[in-house]
Amino acid sequence: MGPAPKRAAAEARGPMTDRPRRSALYMPASNPRAIEKARSLDCDVVILDLEDAVLPEMKDAAREAAVAAVRGGGFGRREVAIRVNALETPWGAADLAAAAGAGPDAVIAPKIRGPKDVAAYAAGLRGAPAQTRLWLMIETPQAILRLDAIAGAGGEGRLSGLVIGLNDLAKEMRARQTPDRAPFQAALALTVAAARAHGLVALDGVHNEIEDLDLLATTCRQGADLGFDGRSLIHPSHLAICNAAYAPPEDEVSWAREVIAAFAAPENAGKGALRVLGRLAEPLHLTEARRIVAVAEAIAAATIGAA
Repeated sequence: MGPAPKRAAAEARGPMTDRPRRSALYMPASNPRAIEKARSLDCDVVILDLEDAVLPEMKDAAREAAVAAVRGGGFGRREVAIRVNALETPWGAADLAAAAGAGPDAVIAPKIRGPKDVAAYAAGLRGAPAQTRLWLMIETPQAILRLDAIAGAGGEGRLSGLVIGLNDLAKEMRARQTPDRAPFQAALALTVAAARAHGLVALDGVHNEIEDLDLLATTCRQGADLGFDGRSLIHPSHLAICNAAYAPPEDEVSWAREVIAAFAAPENAGKGALRVLGRLAEPLHLTEARRIVAVAEAIAAATIGAA
């Protein structure tokens, strides 16, 4: 079968770092009801999972279902990603080939340990449509120690995102997942730094305590403060909290608009530093202001479209 057809204009994709990725919801590809439900949920990314959420005896069926879901479309503004099994597993190579043929917005590669892994997954995507990007799971000690090399590997031009996987990282580090996530502060911050250094999207890891929404809100605020674009999630009940935490705050958006207007004013032409509402604004602030406004406007448009 050939690559997926081009999506309609309603599903067109914006610039890589200027679109909302507040919430990336894992859905087991082996569950057709979950996939259908995902088409109407208020998430920015749907991740069709072939890895942790799927039992070994269901792997082949899940792969077929994920391909059919991508080809079937109907996800609207949502990006659609497929998380494949690792290449060293019995299913990894077939998963990667099927995902490349289906042409989702992204293929998520687990258990990355170094640039050689990035190259292997990128090689498997050579026949995929140009729109298909490569996102990497940062969930091994080796990956944390090689973050800059991994984020800078390029993946033959496809690499565009890093996704923290704290469950696997905790297991391999023998670290406890405390409520404040103190054992992982360095890993979280370094992942964001590596993503920003190489122009990549950065997503925080899942919240395991499904019913503890207060802790979810706290750790979402923590992730947003660290600079993550959004968070991967395992339950639809987490979407509203996550979306709110990773949306640009209204005061930030207002100030960003003022910065853009100030630099556009004729009287400020050629100036490298301005005073905007009592705060210093330089060209670096203008760049970020434009990104904040772009994300805010995309969220507003999605909200209107869903009404």
